[in-house]
Amino acid sequence: ENLFCMRGRDGEVRTFYNVCRHRAHELFEGSGNVNLIVCPYHSWTYSLAGELRKVPNMEVVEGFDISKICLSSVRTELFNGFIFVNLDDEADSMETWYPGVRAELREYVPWIEELAPMRWVEEHESCNWKVSVENYNECYHCEKNHRTLVDGVLRPETYDIEVCPGYVLRHTTKCQNLERMTYPVDLSASAHADEYRTWYLWPLFAFQHYPGGLLNVHHWRVEAVDGVTIRRGWFTKRGEQSSVINGLADLDRRTTLQEDIFLIESVQRGLNSRGYKPGPLVVDPKGGLNSEHSILALNDWMRKAVAA
Repeated sequence: ENLFCMRGRDGEVRTFYNVCRHRAHELFEGSGNVNLIVCPYHSWTYSLAGELRKVPNMEVVEGFDISKICLSSVRTELFNGFIFVNLDDEADSMETWYPGVRAELREYVPWIEELAPMRWVEEHESCNWKVSVENYNECYHCEKNHRTLVDGVLRPETYDIEVCPGYVLRHTTKCQNLERMTYPVDLSASAHADEYRTWYLWPLFAFQHYPGGLLNVHHWRVEAVDGVTIRRGWFTKRGEQSSVINGLADLDRRTTLQEDIFLIESVQRGLNSRGYKPGPLVVDPKGGLNSEHSILALNDWMRKAVAA
């Protein structure tokens, strides 16, 4: 669906389907500022709250009640300054699906609502989105395949993934010794500045906290049964440029992201082979780096989604 989002004069953020209620012309392209929503086809005019305000020559239409027509709205929820939408008006709130994540993010990045995107990195992956999501949510493959990440960011012996209430997988590890980190870390940034933590929100989004109070987001955009685009956003206060974060984004793209693309596209090809017969998952009751307990949770959530 084609949507647009805007802040009204009352300060409220609203989202609408990008279609005029008259004869279905699209209302907007790109971004900007307007005082009214005016359809470029026949100049039907709406308020910033989506209410129809003006129709040229409407007096010739008998019984036309302008107050009964408004743009079709989409459920919108603010999450620490990030805007999420849901096409299902009856869906539970994000707090029900992802309990506690909003508060935890504020503990790790207390200035989160001051952030703006500094840079976006996009990569295409020729695989089903579930293959990519499963790879992202286990580190059983990390020590063999992600040496830069393991040697220069994570401390492997402290790595764990917790299956949390709702639909959340929480990755946590202490950072590497500072002299081995691939970028300078400000340990005074927050009480959790020495931790790497990811909150994966089923099915297609994750917040990532890098040591030093750095925040990025990881968004899967499904294109086809065998195609997905990864969109990773790096954030700073007011979107100001940062050589440290630019360097980290470049390194991440050259190493971990490309390494994962190689792995998951191989998996996708393997899934298409008649010779593949699934083996058992390696599930360690104690969790840790070399356990696939998180994959069990993902499989369970997927089964429930399909059954529903």
